[in-house]
Amino acid sequence: MIFLPETRLMSYGLVVSTGAQAIVSRPRDEGSDQELALPPDLEWLEELSVEDGDGDRVVAGDDGQKRSYAETARMFKLRRNLDQLDSFHRQKEHDVLQTREELKVCRQNIHGLVEQRDALEKDVEQEKAADNSVAVFRLRTQHKRLCQKLQSEEELEGDIITELKHLELELNEVEVELGRFSSLRQEVQEDERGFQVLKAQKATTRLQQEGRVNQNLQLKMQHLRDKQAAMMKKEELEGQKKIEERGANRKIAAKYLKETIKRMHQQEAEKEEQNRQLLEKRIQAVTSLKSNIAATQESLRVQQSRAKANAQKKEQQQRQLRESLQGQGINGIKHIYQQKQLETVKRKQEKFEERQKSKKVAIVAKLLQEDQLVKSRKRHEAKPPKLSNTDKLQSLARAREHLLHYLDAGPPSAAEERATNLREFSGYSSSSSSSSDGEDPEETMHQEVDHQIPADSLAEPEFSGLWDDNYKKLLNEKTTLMQTEVKQEEPASAGGKLDVPAKKVQAKKLKHSPFISKPEVIIFKDFEVGKIYKKKIVLTNISYTTNQCKLLGVSTQLKDFISINFEPPGSLSAGMSCDTQAVFQPMINEDLEGDVQFASALGLFSVPVRCTIKKCELEVDSQLIDFGSHVVGQTVSRTITLTNKGALATLFSLDTSTCPSPESLHVQMPSQVSAHTCQETSSQNTTCGSQTSSELMGTGEIQPEQESQELPEASQHEKPGEVSEASAAGQEAIPQACVSTDAETKVDESPQGTGDINLGNIREGEIGPFESIKLEVVFTPTVPGEANLDFHIKFSNLSSKPIPIQVRGVGVSIPVWVVQPSIDLKICMFDRLYQDTVVVQSRASAALKVTFEVRPEMRKHMEILPKTGFIQAQSSFKAQLKFLPRRSLSKDAKTFFDSYTGVLEVPMTVQVSGQVQPVHFTVQACVTPSDLQFDRTEVDFGYCSIHTSAKSSVRLTNLSLLPQDFGFVGAPEFIEVQPNDGFGTLLPEETLEIDLIFSPNKAKVYNFQLNCKTEINRDFPLSCRAVGVRPPLELSHSLVQFGATALGDHSTAVLYLNHPHAKRNPSKPLVAPAGEDATAPEVPRLFSFSLPKDSHVGITPAAGRLLPGERCLVQVTFRPGLLEQEIKEEAERRLHRAKLLREKELELKRLAKQETKKEAPVEPSKGKKASVNPKTKMSEEPKQDSPTESPDPVDIQLEYSERYEEARACLLSSFTQRYSEFTVPCFISDGDPPEEDRQAPPTWSPFNTLYLKLQCPAVQPSLLVISNNGLNIIDFRQVVVGVEVIKRFTVQNISRESLDLSTLLLDIHGPFCLLNALRCIRPGEKHTLVLAFSPTLEKKFCETLEIRNHKMTLWVTLRGEGVVPVVTSSHPGGLLDFGYVFQKESTSQVLKLQNSSVVAVGFRVLLASLSSTRPRGGVDRVDVLLGNYTDPKLHPTVGDSSDSGSCSVSCAGTQNYSGLSVFSFVPGGGSIAPGESQDVTVTFQPDHPSVNYSDKLTIQLMNETEVCVVDLKGAASSHNMYLYGGDVLTVPIESLIPPLMTSPTQHAEAEVTEKPSIPVLVTLRASYSGGALTPAVRELQVGCIRSTPPSKKSAEFSWDTVASLQQQGFTVEPSKGTVEAGLKRTIRVTWSPQSGYKPYEVVQTCVPLTLKGDEKSVYKVTLMALVSNTAD
Repeated sequence: MIFLPETRLMSYGLVVSTGAQAIVSRPRDEGSDQELALPPDLEWLEELSVEDGDGDRVVAGDDGQKRSYAETARMFKLRRNLDQLDSFHRQKEHDVLQTREELKVCRQNIHGLVEQRDALEKDVEQEKAADNSVAVFRLRTQHKRLCQKLQSEEELEGDIITELKHLELELNEVEVELGRFSSLRQEVQEDERGFQVLKAQKATTRLQQEGRVNQNLQLKMQHLRDKQAAMMKKEELEGQKKIEERGANRKIAAKYLKETIKRMHQQEAEKEEQNRQLLEKRIQAVTSLKSNIAATQESLRVQQSRAKANAQKKEQQQRQLRESLQGQGINGIKHIYQQKQLETVKRKQEKFEERQKSKKVAIVAKLLQEDQLVKSRKRHEAKPPKLSNTDKLQSLARAREHLLHYLDAGPPSAAEERATNLREFSGYSSSSSSSSDGEDPEETMHQEVDHQIPADSLAEPEFSGLWDDNYKKLLNEKTTLMQTEVKQEEPASAGGKLDVPAKKVQAKKLKHSPFISKPEVIIFKDFEVGKIYKKKIVLTNISYTTNQCKLLGVSTQLKDFISINFEPPGSLSAGMSCDTQAVFQPMINEDLEGDVQFASALGLFSVPVRCTIKKCELEVDSQLIDFGSHVVGQTVSRTITLTNKGALATLFSLDTSTCPSPESLHVQMPSQVSAHTCQETSSQNTTCGSQTSSELMGTGEIQPEQESQELPEASQHEKPGEVSEASAAGQEAIPQACVSTDAETKVDESPQGTGDINLGNIREGEIGPFESIKLEVVFTPTVPGEANLDFHIKFSNLSSKPIPIQVRGVGVSIPVWVVQPSIDLKICMFDRLYQDTVVVQSRASAALKVTFEVRPEMRKHMEILPKTGFIQAQSSFKAQLKFLPRRSLSKDAKTFFDSYTGVLEVPMTVQVSGQVQPVHFTVQACVTPSDLQFDRTEVDFGYCSIHTSAKSSVRLTNLSLLPQDFGFVGAPEFIEVQPNDGFGTLLPEETLEIDLIFSPNKAKVYNFQLNCKTEINRDFPLSCRAVGVRPPLELSHSLVQFGATALGDHSTAVLYLNHPHAKRNPSKPLVAPAGEDATAPEVPRLFSFSLPKDSHVGITPAAGRLLPGERCLVQVTFRPGLLEQEIKEEAERRLHRAKLLREKELELKRLAKQETKKEAPVEPSKGKKASVNPKTKMSEEPKQDSPTESPDPVDIQLEYSERYEEARACLLSSFTQRYSEFTVPCFISDGDPPEEDRQAPPTWSPFNTLYLKLQCPAVQPSLLVISNNGLNIIDFRQVVVGVEVIKRFTVQNISRESLDLSTLLLDIHGPFCLLNALRCIRPGEKHTLVLAFSPTLEKKFCETLEIRNHKMTLWVTLRGEGVVPVVTSSHPGGLLDFGYVFQKESTSQVLKLQNSSVVAVGFRVLLASLSSTRPRGGVDRVDVLLGNYTDPKLHPTVGDSSDSGSCSVSCAGTQNYSGLSVFSFVPGGGSIAPGESQDVTVTFQPDHPSVNYSDKLTIQLMNETEVCVVDLKGAASSHNMYLYGGDVLTVPIESLIPPLMTSPTQHAEAEVTEKPSIPVLVTLRASYSGGALTPAVRELQVGCIRSTPPSKKSAEFSWDTVASLQQQGFTVEPSKGTVEAGLKRTIRVTWSPQSGYKPYEVVQTCVPLTLKGDEKSVYKVTLMALVSNTAD
C-alpha cells in the first residue's frame, strides 16, 4: 500500500491549477515575430501544423497560426494534467478501499481471537475443577499467547483506523480539486472534439489529393507503356516480314529438287510398304491372339484372387465388427443385417435414379420431336386450321411445357409416375387427330395427368385468366342456376297446400308472372357492413282471376343477410296488391345477387335482389389533349377533370411509363399488399399483351371445379415478389415489358414527364366520393418537332382500371442558332490568354443583325470581337472569343466562378434583330493558378556538426490543375537537393517531398536562399539558415547497422566516444561564440544518450564523464520484440473474429431450421419402390442432424493470460520482418558544474549534440516459447533450502528447417540444473526442457540459460530464492510420558507445529521402532527407563546417573504382541502453509501389561532438518492400582524366560494370597556438610487408572507397622489414604538419623504397603538409609 502525504496532494492540485492559469492567462506580445514556444512533449504539434500548411487555413495570418498553436498546446497540456489528476483520484480511491478491507479482516481476526479466548477460559475452569494441572498449565500458555495476539490485533486496528481517516481526508481533497476543474474539463472536451473534426477533415483532404496524384501518375505510366508496346510491336513486325521473305525464297529453290527426289523414292516406297504391311498384319494377328488368351487367363486369376481376398477381408471385418459390438453390448448380427439392407436399398435407389434420368431424356426427346412435327404441319398447311383444332394444339403445347416444368422441379420419388403420365399423354396426342367419338383430348389430359400433380404446384394458375373476376362471376352464375333449379323443385312438392290442385299448376304455363313487384328489382346500393337496410315491396295481382300469394324463401347465398317480413293476404282479386318488407343486414363486403321466391295459384314467380358495395366510378372529360403548334420557348397549359361518380374514395397517381407494369397498374396503399400477377393483368389490359384473340380464348378456358378447389390456401397469402415454380412456366408467354418487380415500379414512377411535355403540380392525391379534381399538363417546346406523352391515371382501388391519357404538341424552331452551344476552353491558368471561335448559323432568307453580349462581371476577363455583325441569308458568321483570366476573377464573377473547384461557367447571349427570343450559349473553363507552394517559408537546419549532415524535408505542392516542370537552380555547394538533383515534374495538385541535405564545411552561421523555377519562368524562393559547429566529442561511428535479429534475441555493437586533445591558439579566447570556427576548451565533458520510446535499443553507458584525451567504450544493444499494444489489439481482433464466426454459425443453423420447417412432406406414391424411398430418407435425416456442435469460442471464458499468449504466438508466427531506423542524440555538457555548487546541474549546449543513427532489422524467430505464457523468465519463487523444485519449459520450432539446439553450461556450483538433453527438432516440433532449482543458502539466485541454434539465441532467465524454514514445536523435546493405562485401551497427546516462515514447509514424522536402521536381537539400551528423566522432586537426594549420556541410535522398547507399534501418530507428513500450524496426534495403545513401553519420535522437514526429538514412554496394567517410584532392580528387557525377580515398579498380576509380594527398594541418603545434617527425602506415587466405564469406587492404600519405622528415624506421610480414579497420591518418605547412629552405618527395614482397588496388591518396601558427606 502506498501512502502519499497531504503536501503532495496540495502541490499536485497547485500544479494543475497554476498550469491551467498559465496557459489561459499567459500574455502574448503582439509585436513579437517569434512563435509561441511549446513544451518538449508537444513539439509534434508544431510539426503537424507545419505539415498541414495552408490546406487547413485558406486565409490565415501569422497571428492566427500562433493562436491556433497555443490553443492546441493548451488543450493537450490541460488534458495531460486532468488525466494525471484523475489517476491520482483513482489511486486514492483504491487506497481507501484496500484499507477498509484490511480493517474488516482485522476486526474479523479480533472477533475470532475473542471467541478462542473465551473458549480457553472455559476449558481452564473445567480442568481446574478436574484438578488436571498439566492441562491447566497448557491451556494457560495458550491463553497467554492468544491475549498477546489479541493485543497486537487491537493495536493494528487502531493504526488502520487512523490510516483510513487520513486516506479519506486526502480523497476528499482530491474530489474538491476535481470539482474545481469541472468547467475546465468540459472546455477541454469541446476543444478535443473540434480537434478531432479538424484532423478528420485534414485526412480526407489529404487522401483526396493523394488519390488524384496516383490517378494522374497511373495515366502517365499507362501512356508510356502503350507507347513502348507500340514501338516493340512495330519492330517485331518488320523483323518477321524479313524472315518470311527469306523463308519464301528458300522454299522456291528447294521445291523443284524435292519433287524430283520424291518421285524417285515414291515408287520404291510403295512396293516395300505393301510387303511390310502384309507381313505386319500376319504377325499382329498371331500376337494379338496369344496376348488375348494370356490376358483372359490372367484377368480370370486376378478376379478370382481379388474376390477371394475381398470375401476374406469382408468376413474379417464383419467378425471384428461383431466382436466390437458384442463388447459394447449391441447385437452384432442384427446390426450387420441392417447394414446389408441399407446397402441394398442404396443400390436400388441409384439404379432407380439412373433409370429415371434415361426416361427423362427419352421424354424430352419425344416432346421435341412432337414440337417439330406440329411446326411442320403448320408450315405445310395451306389453309388456317379451325378454331377447335388450334385450341387443341395450343393446349397440347402448353401441357407439354407444364409437364417439362414438373419434370425439372419435381421430387425424384415421382419420376416413375411422370414417365407413366407422359407415355399416356403421348398416346393421347398421337391419336387426338383420329379420334372418332369427338372427345376433347385436353380435357382427357387434365383428368388423367393433372390429378397427379402435387398440391404445391397449384399456387399459380396454369392458364392466364383462370382466376379472373369474369371466371368467378361465371361460376357464381352457374351456382345460382343450379340452386334455382333445386328451389323450383321444392315448391312443386309442397304445392298441395294451395287451393288450386298441383296438377293444374304444373300443367299450366304462363307467358308472364301473375304478380308484378314495385320495385321490379330490390336494390341495396352502396351498403356498409354492420348496418341494417329496409325496403318496402308492393306485389300486384295482374292476372285475370282471383289469386293467392305465398312466400317460399330467398336464395341460398342471401339467407344469412336478407329476411322478408311477409303476411299472407289471402285471396287477391285482379288489380289488388299486398305489401311486404325486405330487411338487409350485410356481414361481408361483397356484391350479392339472388331473388325472393313466391308461389301463386298460377305458378312460381320471383323478385330479383341485388346488393352492391361502395365502388369507385372514375372518368375524365377528355382522354386526348392536343396543344397544336407553338414556338420553341413558349409555355402553354391545359387541364383535364378527373371525376369520381362512385361512393368510395381512392388514391390516384400519374404514371408516365408507356407500358405500366402489373404492379404499377394500381396505387399501393400503405397497408395493402399486391397479390396480383402479370397473368391477371394481361387478361384485363389487352394493349400490353402480345397474344392474339384466339390465344386469349384458348388460355381462358375454365378448368373443372375440382382443380380450383384443390388450390392451397397459401397461394392466397403469397408475398409480393415471390414467384412459384408453376407461375414461372406460365410467364414465358407474357412480354417482358409487362413484367417488373416492385423496385422497377418505383423507378418507373419517378419521372413525371418526358421531353417538352410535363405534368402539373398535382401528380398524386386522394379523390373522395362524388368529387372532381383538375389536373394540369404543361407544354414547353425546347426542341423543334413533335412531342408526345402517354400516361396513365392509376388508382389504389383494385377494381378501378387505369385511365390512359394521350398528349400531343408540335414545337417550331427559331431562324438563328449557335453551332456550338457550349464552348469548353478546358483548363486555363491565370494571367494567360486563351482564344476560341464562336460560329452563328442562320436559316433565314434575309440578312440579320447579331449582337454579342458579355455579362458585365466578365468584361475585364472575356471579350468577343466583333461585338456586332450581320449574318447573311443561309450562311454563318464567326466571332473571336478572347479569355484572359485575372486574379480578381473570384471577386468580379462570384456567381459564375467557383473559387473552390475553379470551374467557370458563363452564360452568353446573342441578340438577333427581329427575333423575340435571344440565342444563348455557354462558355466553360476550369481556371487554375500556376503557383507552387512550399509547406513553410523558412527552413532552419539548426546546429549541425561539420562531421555530419543534417536533412530537412519540405513539401512542394502544385496548386495548379496542370502539370508543371520545376528545378532548383543556383544551389550552393554545401546544400544538396534530392530527389533527381532538384529537378522534376509535378502532376496536378501533387505534393512532392523534397529532401534538403546540409553538409557544412566550416563552423559558421549560414544564411542562404534556394530558388525554385518553373517552365513559365516563375520563381519561388525558399529561405534557409543553419549553424555549423565543431562538437568537443567525437563518435568512432555515426552509423550502426545491426544484422537481422530475431524477436527475443539481441545484437550488440561496440563503438567509442573520444575526447580528443585540441591544439588551442593562445591568442584566441577559450570560449568562442556559437557558430564561429573556434576550438573548444579542454575541460571534462559530461555526455548523455537519449533513447527514443519503444525502440528496443539499449546503450551502455547511457551517461558518463570524459576527461580530455580519454576514450569511452559504448555498447549498443538491439533487442527486438512485440509491443504490448500490438498484442492486445491482436487479442481483441481474435476475440471479435470468434464472435462473428459464432454469430454466423448460429444464423446458418437458424436458416437451416427454417428451411426444414418449410419443406413439405413428400406424398407417398403408388407402388413398392416408391414406398421404400421416404423411409430411407427419414432414416437418414437423423444422421445428418446428429453431428455434435463444436464449442463456441465466445462462450469459453478464457483467462487474460491465455488470450494474450495466443495473440502473441499468432503475431510471432505471422511475423516476417520489420526494419526500423532511429536517430539517438548524445548531449554534451559545456563542462563540470561550478566548484562553488557541485550539486548544481551542468549546462548543455544544443550545438554540441552528436547524433548516432541506428538501422535495426528484425526477423521472425526460429524458436517460440509456448509455455509460461510465452515469457522467457522462469521464476521458481521462494523455495526451502535443501528442497528441489522442478519446472518445465517448452519451445517450438516455427521455422521451415530443422534446428540443432545447444546450450551453455550453467554454474556447476549453482542451484539451477538442466535435467534433460537437447536434440534436433524439425519444423513445427516442440521440445520441453526440464529445469531444477535446489538452493543451499538463504539468498536470491539468478542465472541466464542460453538456448542456441544457427539462427538465433534464446535467452531464458532463471530466478529463485532460497528460504530457511522456521518451524517450532509445542513440545521442546525430551521425554513424553503417557503414564499408566489399561491394556488394550489408548490415550493420546497432541504436538502442535507452527510454521513462522514465508513459504509452505513440508514435514514428515519418523518412529524409531519403524526405522530400517533399528538394531535387532533385543539389545536396545533404553536410558529413559534407567533414570535419565528422573524427576528431581521425587529424588532430591539422588544425583545424575552415570548413564546420562546421549541416547543410543534407537530407543525402541517393548512393543505389542500383535506386531503393530504401540505408539502411532497422525498425520505421517504433509505441508504447513505460511503462518499456519499443524497438529500431530500421538496415540499410546498397548495390548498387554508392561512398564517397559518406549519409543523415539522424530519430526523432520523435507530438507532433513529435525524440528524436535521426543522420547515416548508408557506403561500398561491389568489392574487399576499401581505404585511408582523407588530404585531400579532389573533391566528393562522382556524375555521369554520368566524373570527370577520381579521388577520393583511392576504391578502384581494376581492376588496377594496366590502370589508373593512385590519387592520395592527405596534408598535414602542424608547429606552432612558444614556441621549440618540434611535429612534424606524420597517420594513414591500411588495412582489409580481411570477405566473406560467410569467406576465410582475409589482405591485405598495403607502402610503396616508404621511405629517401627519411626523408631529407626523413618517417617511416612500419609500412612494411608484413598486415590480417586485418574489421580495420583504422593507418599513422602523421610529419614533422619537417630541418636546413636554410627557413621557409614546402613539402616535397613522392610515395610509392607497394601493397595486395594479392583484387586488387592501388597508391595514389600525395603528402606535403606545412610549418611553421605557429599551429594552424588
